[in-house]
Amino acid sequence: MTASENKQLLKTAFDAWATGDIRPLLAAMADDVTWTVGGHNSWSGTFRGKDSVRRDLLGPLGAQFEGTYTSTASRFVAEDDVVVVETQGSVATKAGARYDNKYCFVFRVEDGRIREITEYMDTQLVAEVLPELAR
Repeated sequence: MTASENKQLLKTAFDAWATGDIRPLLAAMADDVTWTVGGHNSWSGTFRGKDSVRRDLLGPLGAQFEGTYTSTASRFVAEDDVVVVETQGSVATKAGARYDNKYCFVFRVEDGRIREITEYMDTQLVAEVLPELAR
């Protein structure tokens, strides 16, 4: 796929996630995707495989939220097989706090599937608002 096609794949996924629907992003992932979360807390690390992403990353994260998490993209930059996406995530937590974080995702796309995701965010906000994940 071209850089433009890779960018469109991610635009389609984030258009859905902006409404709370993460399914297109999950569907675009290769079964052996790796998702690396930056930082130095218990949530940081690399999740290998789509099942691990669902079970070990998205599951515990979603358990902290009250309502639907949305991720609204503001910028897409693509070159070759890499697409960089800047986003704003928003949701209320079950503890009553707001979790409104800014992210930078770096995606590597191969043969129309997301193979690698590297995620950068405000980890101090995670520690303050999502202490169950930051231990």
